[in-house]
Amino acid sequence: MSRQIVSVVGGKDAASVDTYESTNPARTGDVVASVGLADADVFAAACRTAKEAQREWAKVPAPVRGRVIASIGRLVEANAESLARLVTEEIGKPYAEALGEVREIVDTCDFFLGEGRRLYGQTVPSEMPDKNLFTFRTPVGVAAVITAGNFPVAVPSWYLVPALLCGNAVVWKPAEYSAASAHAMFRLFSAAGLPDGVLNIVFADGAETFRGLDRALGEGTVQKVGFTGSSEVGRRIGELAGRHLQSACLELGGKNPMVVMPDADLDLAVEGALFSGFGTAGQRCTSLGTVIVHESVHDEFLERFARAVREAEIGDPAGDVLAGPLLDRKFAERFEEYLTWIQPHHTVVTGPVGRITEDNPRGGFDGGDGLYYHPVVVDGVRPDDRLFLEETFGPIVGVTAFRTLDEAIELANLPGYGLSSSIYTTDAANAFRFREGVSAGMVSVNNSTSGAEAHLPFGGNGKSGNGSRQSGMWVLDQFTRWQAMNWDHSGRLQKAQMDVAEITPDLGFRL
Repeated sequence: MSRQIVSVVGGKDAASVDTYESTNPARTGDVVASVGLADADVFAAACRTAKEAQREWAKVPAPVRGRVIASIGRLVEANAESLARLVTEEIGKPYAEALGEVREIVDTCDFFLGEGRRLYGQTVPSEMPDKNLFTFRTPVGVAAVITAGNFPVAVPSWYLVPALLCGNAVVWKPAEYSAASAHAMFRLFSAAGLPDGVLNIVFADGAETFRGLDRALGEGTVQKVGFTGSSEVGRRIGELAGRHLQSACLELGGKNPMVVMPDADLDLAVEGALFSGFGTAGQRCTSLGTVIVHESVHDEFLERFARAVREAEIGDPAGDVLAGPLLDRKFAERFEEYLTWIQPHHTVVTGPVGRITEDNPRGGFDGGDGLYYHPVVVDGVRPDDRLFLEETFGPIVGVTAFRTLDEAIELANLPGYGLSSSIYTTDAANAFRFREGVSAGMVSVNNSTSGAEAHLPFGGNGKSGNGSRQSGMWVLDQFTRWQAMNWDHSGRLQKAQMDVAEITPDLGFRL
């Protein structure tokens, strides 16, 4: 029997207006959860509830809030295998990756539990006597957080943990197709002792969420919007927040380049390209988009890469595989459109394309009724191709050649995204020239385009985001506002820039 889940607002189940069935993409006939979908009214009401709860939560001393974050980490750690199995069942992510994703929540909690004692402000010297200046971090208020389902628990933790630690309340809208995983994570957070209304979860479709967010922003019950998803939707979220004079924290898509220099360790580069291109079936925002290979090693790299992809295990995500199915039917349909972008001047070097079926098997694997697709490597991609310029969310990687590092950097920046990037080289000068020239918010040297750590800033530029960063100490700027205070104990009114003592130099002095 599938799970029955609904939105939870203020600690109570909320009304639903429709139902969504979250299915197992490895066995599409299996329903993982029946999800009650709320409407804009529920979303807006959740934001009002969060506003009321936030006032009291902000009064809880920050070190105590840090202890709650510590409890969340311990609860997730104790339930790691159960949560990882649910992630695998619901979105088809290989179990080893799902377990790593759950570990990311624990790492995030481990980092931020101590930040409750380090939400430092400063004392600042005044230009006048008998006056003290201070700065304080204060909570923003209520954060509306909207997340995608390809990382249904790790990425939300990048928002939820620091937002809660800083004294904010949260209304979280996860993706419908990963609702069961999100609901399980919500229950773990709640078990740590969060007061009702401090964290609320709302399941709704995109249109109702947008309407509810618009209303909440208009009512002044949301002071921060966090969004992880496509660049197209991110633009609309950013525009909406801007109309209400609020800033959005946007983590969007990517067309992530990997540059392979002539001095690269090709076996290492192939290993990195295989994992970042086809791990999670190419459905990470940091997935490899295009390999930009020096012409002198192009043929050798391509031969090794194509062989590695052909030999990689695709199949049941509960097993030891590189990749399982695509996340959901809508992503499978979209991926089939991307496959139509393969043109006559391209060369597919990995064999069959399309859905893995009995008529189009991958070796002895016919895919059953799962959303399994052949991994595809396309050589001969040109800078004006859609395959080169646009994000292709799924298991397809383009390959092109270059002559000089400057040309490689230009190609890496051309699509206009700026999330992650990678260079394989044994020359430090190449690594630093690439870092200086590439527009990406994250750069890897001799490592794949995927692999964020909880204590580093995560985020992109251009089509990949608005420069906001998740993770590490940098995300505190998303969930706090700086407040300045001056305290004059002189007993008289001292006017800044006017009542300042001057010491007159003799600027005409010469030796």
